[in-house]
Amino acid sequence: MTEARPRDMVGGEGDAFPRIKTGNPQADEILGGGFPCNSINIVMGQPGTGKTIFAEQLLFHNASGDRPLLYATTLSEPMTKVVAYVQRFSFFDADRLGDIQYEELGASLSERGPAALIEWLADAIKTRSPKVIVVDSFRAIHDLAISTDDTRRFISNIAGLLSAYDVTAFLLGEYTQDDIRRYPEFAVADAIVELARQPRSTRDERFMRVLKLRGSAYREGQHAFRITADGLELYPRLVAPRVPERYDSLTTRLSTGVRGLDELVDGGFLAGTTTLIVGMTGSGKTTLALQFALEGIRRGEKTLYVNFQENPAQLRRAIANLGADPDKLRERGFGLLYASPVELQIDSIVVEIFEAIKTGSIQRLVIDAVGDLAAAASDSQRLHDYLYSLIQHFAARGVTTILTLESGETFTGGGMAHDQRFSYMSDNLIYLAWNPEKVGHRTLRIVKMRGSAHERDLHEFEITGHGARVK
Repeated sequence: MTEARPRDMVGGEGDAFPRIKTGNPQADEILGGGFPCNSINIVMGQPGTGKTIFAEQLLFHNASGDRPLLYATTLSEPMTKVVAYVQRFSFFDADRLGDIQYEELGASLSERGPAALIEWLADAIKTRSPKVIVVDSFRAIHDLAISTDDTRRFISNIAGLLSAYDVTAFLLGEYTQDDIRRYPEFAVADAIVELARQPRSTRDERFMRVLKLRGSAYREGQHAFRITADGLELYPRLVAPRVPERYDSLTTRLSTGVRGLDELVDGGFLAGTTTLIVGMTGSGKTTLALQFALEGIRRGEKTLYVNFQENPAQLRRAIANLGADPDKLRERGFGLLYASPVELQIDSIVVEIFEAIKTGSIQRLVIDAVGDLAAAASDSQRLHDYLYSLIQHFAARGVTTILTLESGETFTGGGMAHDQRFSYMSDNLIYLAWNPEKVGHRTLRIVKMRGSAHERDLHEFEITGHGARVK
């Protein structure tokens, strides 16, 4: 029989705030390192949001053989189903089932009510000294028709019992936002994590949000995730980098790769700046962006091309039309990141881009086109915050970037139309246009070029068999 460990025996000097890791580095990042040990945590969300998977991933990660981890089902999903379905995930390890002990409390709860849970917890803590206890679903206890006073006494007894010993508890439940105000367990909880699902026409968007985490700095807001064969795949919300105390602006200029354009922009784009290229379909945005990327490879600069419109086969053809070998480009440092606009999720793609530039080796980057990100975003403010943060990270790491944006209007009489949300975040702004009344007539105008002398006049712009050029 294992002796229970009172809470005041936990930890030692220099270990005043140990953490329980979730088994997911991204979740730990959001939680400021993980859940505090010896805490009471609520994981809430509607059915199908991933609560059970999240809890089981945590259990298998923490199964080390020293102390058991208990998973108790109540009046929700039968224990046999829970055990059967967890085996489909890569984190499942049959050798850990001795450390992870599943128990079904539905029958005893139906017979004796909530008191059965307290009896089970007291016995389990005192005889087995578990490291972690998961109760799924704790919300179902409220369906046993006990009075409000009885509920509060029950929660008080649960909290007192769990707080007295060295055990970390996770109470899972199909709670709603209204339940936070109604049910007393939210007052005693040390952490509240919500998993939510928002249905869209072609897919569901899932988000994790930390609503409460005592004594911890955590990342606020919605963090997207997917349920995969590996469990929950999280994409922490990107935040802008802290402004350095000392900022040294880069004075290096990068050639655009477009004949005649460098002369108009004082020798090229300043390193670490972001250029927005706006134009209607067929104006030459992708061609110009590709030439900028290919020029980087020619100069030995590692380049990443992010594309949502042309699939890899189409892009290979466009690269070949510019006289380059796609296979050799990849060997020399040309990276391609493609995502279909139908399945595009801004959180995942932005995190992938961020992870790519964190290494510090990417010098040029193209995103073609940010309009697809806007179309995929269910929240325009969320998209704005992501792009602003991402662009700030580009500047901090010296990544020179081109963003393309499709405009539905032609250039006529000097008037221009564009999305101000994207233009003000960019250092440079270039407009491409063509006049449908004059076949093949394309124009280029540099509207903005921060920190650079640049031409302001309208220039003829053409696409030839060798690429785009300014006449």
